[in-house]
Amino acid sequence: MKIAIYPGTFDPITNGHIDIAERAVTLFDKVIITIAVNSAKKPLFTIEERKDMIRQSVQHLPHVEIDAFEGLLMEYAKLRKATAVIRGLRAISDFEYELQMALMNRKLAEEVVTVFLMPNVKYTYLNSTIVKEVASFGGDITDLVPEIVAQKLREKFQKNGSFGIKKY
Repeated sequence: MKIAIYPGTFDPITNGHIDIAERAVTLFDKVIITIAVNSAKKPLFTIEERKDMIRQSVQHLPHVEIDAFEGLLMEYAKLRKATAVIRGLRAISDFEYELQMALMNRKLAEEVVTVFLMPNVKYTYLNSTIVKEVASFGGDITDLVPEIVAQKLREKFQKNGSFGIKKY
């Protein structure tokens, strides 16, 4: 069984992430979308909130599991008996960092390959940070994220009182 790990912060999951997951399920028997917990980042959503949004966003995909871990990705990949790690490449600017990570991961576990997938061109500019910023000002994110994610972002920003235009 060919198992792939698709790691990320997914804070929140975007249509670009889902596009990559849709491509990955055609290549592997099982894809584990996993939240890589990074203590240096301050996510907007909890791990459980992100897992729930991911689960609802990819329920149409076969053979997908949702998980979370903290630590070295290659140790997690070995634990899950993965043969590959999926990474999305949006632009040349992503490549240098991703290549460095792929080479380090190969050094740590040469039996696990990194597979780079490119999203549909309409998602090449998209990332979670941009989505959160647009959402925080009440902008239209309906084409950027699944409806459940748009709803959770609206709730989060309205609750925090940081929604829409502020005049000074």
